[in-house]
Amino acid sequence: MIRQIAEIIQKGRTFLVTSHVRLDGDAVGSELALYEALKSLGKEAVVYNQDRTPQMYAFLPDAGVIVNRLGPLNGFDAVFVLDCSEIERMGEEAPRIAGIRRIVNIDHHISNDRYGHLTLTDPEASSTGEMIFRLIDGMEIELTRDMAVNLYTAILTDTGAFRYSNTGPRTFAVAGRLLEKGADPAWIAQMVYETFPAVKIRLLGRALSTLEFDWQGRIGAVTVSKKMLEDAGAQWEHTEGFVEYPRSIEGVQVAAFFSEISEGLYKVSLRSKGRFSVEEVARKFGGGGHINAAACRMQGDYDAVKRRLFDAIKNGGR
Repeated sequence: MIRQIAEIIQKGRTFLVTSHVRLDGDAVGSELALYEALKSLGKEAVVYNQDRTPQMYAFLPDAGVIVNRLGPLNGFDAVFVLDCSEIERMGEEAPRIAGIRRIVNIDHHISNDRYGHLTLTDPEASSTGEMIFRLIDGMEIELTRDMAVNLYTAILTDTGAFRYSNTGPRTFAVAGRLLEKGADPAWIAQMVYETFPAVKIRLLGRALSTLEFDWQGRIGAVTVSKKMLEDAGAQWEHTEGFVEYPRSIEGVQVAAFFSEISEGLYKVSLRSKGRFSVEEVARKFGGGGHINAAACRMQGDYDAVKRRLFDAIKNGGR
């Protein structure tokens, strides 16, 4: 598959690179590394996301090239859709982007529905960043420091700083190659995990006040409502990582984070320990992800949504 993708890149001149709404480090880091690889080959590339780049990733090399508006699309030879399990997750421009003549789908989610003309998926990969590294390495493109920083950030964030079960020997081997090319692990970790704005911590305090348990303490959950965001003067990006707090509690097997998108609509982020598959739970509600990390959207009254989710967890996603 890498050979086929390489042929598309070699024959093409102008490419679009995009990912899902509600960006995370894997999405942004992967996009920027691919952008840099394409530019190194003398290609033209545009990186588009519906949502603006979260401030915590503004330090990434070339983060300033990302645009949030799209003009005419007829000039693109192909689009690379990264870290996006369903094409609809690109957002409002998904129908237009789907009309580009070649769609290359690169992702590591087990729930990827294999849309597009070429699909490169590997649920065993730690991150899409790891897969972009394989593409760059397989095409024998010289790995620059900027590519290394972007890819290391992608891998670091999607493995929970190498704590999740998707971390394996290949993950560390790739990370080692990236360090050799100039990625500074201490600096990147500081930028990602130790440079939070005060508004995030204020919002976290409000979220932790909602902490609740179910299933004899095996489920832990926190919630952020739109009013809490407004009262704290925060944005949705400031909620990244909140699901890790209930997950870190002794005895909790499954953690849930409810984020109110609009009245009666919630994004639910799920994390688990051990072999409990939150991907199966999320899939029940039209979402997906990985065994230990998944997400979905649920509609309805908050208490009813929570009850339906907790029941699905107790039934193992059935």
